[in-house]
Amino acid sequence: MTSTLHPPTADRPAPARTADVSRYRTRVLALPEARWAAAATILFLLALPLQLAGAQAWAWGPLYALSYATGGWEPGWAGLRALKEKTLDVDLLMVVAALGAAAIGQVMDGALLIVIFATSGALEALATARTADSVRGLLDLAPATATRIEVDGSETTVPVEDLTVGDTVLVRPGERVGADGRVLDGVSEVDQATITGEPLPVVKEKGDEVFAGTLNGTGALRVRVERDASDSVIARIVRMVQEASETKAPTQLFIEKVEQRYSLGMVAATLAVFLVPLAFGADLTDSLLRAMTFMIVASPCAVVLATMPPLLSAIANAGRHGVLVKSAVVMERLGQVDAVALDKTGTLTEGTPRVTDVRPFPGTGLDDEELLLLAAAAEAPSEHPLAGAIVTAARERGLGIKPVVDFGSTPGVGVKATLDGRMVEAGAPARLLREADDAASAHVKALSGELEEGGRTAVLVTLDGAPVGVLGIADRLRPDAAATMTSLASLTGTTPLLLTGDNPRAAARLAAEAGIEDVRAGLLPEDKVGAVRELETSGRKVMVVGDGVNDAPALAAAHTGVAMGRVGSDLALETADAVIVRDELATVPAVISLSRQARKLVVQNLVIAGVFIAGLVVWDLVGHLPLPLGVAGHEGSTVIVGLNGLRLLRESAWRKATG
Repeated sequence: MTSTLHPPTADRPAPARTADVSRYRTRVLALPEARWAAAATILFLLALPLQLAGAQAWAWGPLYALSYATGGWEPGWAGLRALKEKTLDVDLLMVVAALGAAAIGQVMDGALLIVIFATSGALEALATARTADSVRGLLDLAPATATRIEVDGSETTVPVEDLTVGDTVLVRPGERVGADGRVLDGVSEVDQATITGEPLPVVKEKGDEVFAGTLNGTGALRVRVERDASDSVIARIVRMVQEASETKAPTQLFIEKVEQRYSLGMVAATLAVFLVPLAFGADLTDSLLRAMTFMIVASPCAVVLATMPPLLSAIANAGRHGVLVKSAVVMERLGQVDAVALDKTGTLTEGTPRVTDVRPFPGTGLDDEELLLLAAAAEAPSEHPLAGAIVTAARERGLGIKPVVDFGSTPGVGVKATLDGRMVEAGAPARLLREADDAASAHVKALSGELEEGGRTAVLVTLDGAPVGVLGIADRLRPDAAATMTSLASLTGTTPLLLTGDNPRAAARLAAEAGIEDVRAGLLPEDKVGAVRELETSGRKVMVVGDGVNDAPALAAAHTGVAMGRVGSDLALETADAVIVRDELATVPAVISLSRQARKLVVQNLVIAGVFIAGLVVWDLVGHLPLPLGVAGHEGSTVIVGLNGLRLLRESAWRKATG
């Protein structure tokens, strides 16, 4: 276990969660989409109060015109480029709809549509840029240089890119490992949570594999390089996130799936309404007015608004309850999920080791509190996570921890200290049993084996060399985990599965407590991606819930990725489609249910919009629909579907989602 008596090295990097990615972080206004959207919004907000106050048109008209130009030129240009490729997309339709609104005097409505559309595009661009930032920042986990041991035994500091397979590097206490390789000499405990997700440091000694970017403890290691820097596990994670993000099938909102046919049909029908009567001798003005009325009442504004308000309302409601859903597309996708895969450490569990068992040996005269107090006193100067768990347990019981002297720490073994003139040791049972008699040794092995079979880590406590008890330490399941698994199974029709880099015994224990049957343990990041793709190949729409760097490739590859906000790595938070801000696992099934409510409202709104459009179109074609009445009907349907969609803002919608 590590000791605070070892001062941190000057170049010791920060933990993975706080790795410095600030210099990679794209500023909002660095994006042209954000600058144009901001300009359009400001101009709109300047024009609106002037118009509402009754000012002359010359005061607010130019401001609206500039809002149209700044917010609409990029989507309009994108739409024209799509038109050149013989496709008619929603970008051009929205700009045309906004211009059409302005042409009939609804200048403010058109400007609002432009602002909403420009802002949506800016948010999408920002999300894409921030994901790319985090992928680049991930490379900071691996150190820039390493200490290479030359043939003559001298040490040389070299860039990690210059290391080749077969080189030997020295990893000092507190440094990050510079390359994937195998330990040649030395013993230390290495925190490799960034790669495997294991909650506790792992003892590494001769013959064990280590990964670039993992954090060394108090021992020094000599490592033989076995992979080039470009092929290290951390580099492969970067590539997998990039590839998954690039190859992930683009998802469209429901209305966008039919926009091509609808748009082409509307344009063709408008031309027919204008040209056919004209061919039979109708008056030009009447034909033009009828065609304009048709275009207005058949325009997709109400249909688009039928889709967006329910989804945006669901996003706002979820946000109030600690779930950040990054876009309307994500909110719609959440309702399609029919399989859920979860990481273990920090997702299914709290991510912090805690004392679960205190077992004093018979005949020692110690009770639970006295044994815990001995261990806590010896561990208090240590910075190891297990030591922190023991000290925390003692303090939670209100025990006064006495100071010790002659503290010492041995990597892979444990700690020892002198308390009231007696030597106390705490550490790995197999390493501390060398001087114990056979009977005591057998008892310790039996009790330690029992704890380890249950997925706990056993810590042996000795007093003057004699074993006096064993502590069991484990990562604790989140209180709402079991109920959440039941809810997810009910919603998706399948029991969630567990994907973890942790050891099989610990994974199986936690899974059994949570009610998960399908457990896949000991996985590297690429193995998690493989499991996700295996499910998707069978036709499943998979949600992955995780928190670490090692989960990011799976989050990117999944149909929907959800990250735990409090403990999540920067890469996981940026890669995920949604973030559980307060780490409340129960909100995962709730947001799926809320998404399905939103989808039902979308269908309702599409029916309402369709009825209005069909009625107004028939009126215009069969009879004579006055233009003002057509505008009123069109705007009325827009208001109705908008208000219907806002129902999901109510607190009752979330209560219904949580059951």
